[in-house]
Amino acid sequence: MLNVHDLSVSFGGEALFDGISFQLRPGDRVGLIGKNGAGKSTLLKMLAGEMNPDQGTVSREKGMALGYLKQDLEFRRGNTVLEEAYHAFEEIRGLEAELERINGELARREDYESEAYHDLMVALSDCTHRYELIGGYQYQGETEKVLLGLGFRRTDFDKPTETFSGGWRMRIELAKLLLQKNDLLLLDEPTNHLDIESILWLEEFLRQFPGAVLLVSHDKMFLDQVTNRTIEISLGRIYDYPKPYSEFLVLRDEIRQQQLSAQKNQQREIQQAERLIERFRAKSSKASMAQSLIKKLERMDRIEVDGEETQVMFLRFPLSQQPGKVVLEGVGITKDYGNKRVLDGVDLSIERGSKIAFVGQNGQGKTTLARILVGQLSFGGQCKLGHNVQLGYFAQDQAEFLDGDLTVLDTMMDGAPEATRPRIRDILGAFLFRGDEVEKPVKVLSGGERNRLALARMLLQPFNVLVMDEPTNHLDIPSKKVLKEALRHFEGTLILVSHDRDFLQGLTNMVYEFRDQKIKPYLGDINFYLEQRQAADFREVERGSPGEEGGRPPKTSGRESGGPEDYRAKKKQRALKNRLNSLESQIHSLEQHLADIDHQLLMDYDQTISKPGFFDRYHDKKKELEQLMGQWETVSSELEGLG
Repeated sequence: MLNVHDLSVSFGGEALFDGISFQLRPGDRVGLIGKNGAGKSTLLKMLAGEMNPDQGTVSREKGMALGYLKQDLEFRRGNTVLEEAYHAFEEIRGLEAELERINGELARREDYESEAYHDLMVALSDCTHRYELIGGYQYQGETEKVLLGLGFRRTDFDKPTETFSGGWRMRIELAKLLLQKNDLLLLDEPTNHLDIESILWLEEFLRQFPGAVLLVSHDKMFLDQVTNRTIEISLGRIYDYPKPYSEFLVLRDEIRQQQLSAQKNQQREIQQAERLIERFRAKSSKASMAQSLIKKLERMDRIEVDGEETQVMFLRFPLSQQPGKVVLEGVGITKDYGNKRVLDGVDLSIERGSKIAFVGQNGQGKTTLARILVGQLSFGGQCKLGHNVQLGYFAQDQAEFLDGDLTVLDTMMDGAPEATRPRIRDILGAFLFRGDEVEKPVKVLSGGERNRLALARMLLQPFNVLVMDEPTNHLDIPSKKVLKEALRHFEGTLILVSHDRDFLQGLTNMVYEFRDQKIKPYLGDINFYLEQRQAADFREVERGSPGEEGGRPPKTSGRESGGPEDYRAKKKQRALKNRLNSLESQIHSLEQHLADIDHQLLMDYDQTISKPGFFDRYHDKKKELEQLMGQWETVSSELEGLG
């Protein structure tokens, strides 16, 4: 289907990849992985024919249809949803225009016996036959069916595409790829800006897709659900294994350990041979043996250990100052976009130290409320900041606001206060922009590199309340881990908009679900939210929980065949056990933290209490522990009541 042979590309004299080769066959669903800037998007552009390599070839089967979903979509303004989706049928639309032209000319002419009129009739017949052959009479119905399957309503069909969020516009692009009936799909970060419902649909579509798929993604769960093969770009080489992502990691590590062991054995063999050569070289009777050993070493294939990317950014979010107890308060928040109401009378109060996740489908108002809280949108109702609150905001499209013509260094200098400027290069180094890399123009950076730069720039201003909207978009998996760890250690207040369950786990202690213009709080972590929704993961939530309209009936097994009441009791018991385990884990972690503080007090009392806001934080932790213990007692009693 597609053959890549000896492909090499370099930028500014530095090799991005060198002499890579692989094949794609029908049924291959390949996850293309690697750190930000490794060349993943560049490789997709070459496979799509949008860039030429410095060396090597990309061969495609004759007549192969290729669909390419770019990381940054370019939307045409002025088209309705239906008109944009119809762009999947370029030949059909071209034939429609030609048929309209021919019929118009036939209607005007009266020279029925002329050769020109006869030629028009032949052209009409040919066009009509071709139009029917490629599905001209079915494409409109097929388009509507696919759009409805992707969650659009018929009332959405005639709305301009620019009135929809990025996630919904991405669905239009996905609809076009599906309608084109491609043989090969190249997908660059397809889950960015998608809610879980969209990701669920995409997973199912890709699993059923009969052609080949090559996709770039940093969503571990998505990769494991979809792929059957992984290609990693690392240090200019590729590592190709017929395994999904998680299995690939295990296999890659096992192979590397085997290589290290084999290399160590070979090194011992080489050293022994070299000692013998030195010993025999001076003796004429052993000279031939020495020459034989030398030739053996020259012929020996030296074992190489697969390269490994070990560089990760270093990230910490310092607390600027201690704010008041209530950091944000909203009353009756209402927001309309034209005739569409997104938020209707929303009330919320956010206390200092809260760690909150905003979850829900695209278009339900998560980003809208985040922008209202940081003062970027007008709205109805009231929203006020607490005492000493300093807001930090990372927008979903933060990286797009960077000036592409500026260098990395100039971008930081532009946003830095005078006192911070001497530390700019140190900050950039922590974000993996080192040496000459700080002189790169922003426009040549990959999506992940731009996101890292946007994160670094955000640290130039002080804050104690951090609002982040999809911060993991475009970040590679190691960078996501670093960001998660930094947010875990952030002592301020955190509000996260995200659809990434793996990223959210362990970060939040409250969840706000956005649905039907309202928000509903869940007083617990993301796992507690899922338990309350009686779902194993986000995918079940989006399919519909038991008892909800459109939800699936609960599955039963032989052990749970005692009727609906028995099933519900057992399910509730499992949910309570999970909640109890989660509480015990939080209590243990908090007790350890308080024990560390007590130890610091014991070792250096004066130094410890001199830290700004120390006692406020200490008492907040004590109060949090008491609340957790109270919840633990309540859940334990309820569990005992169920036997």
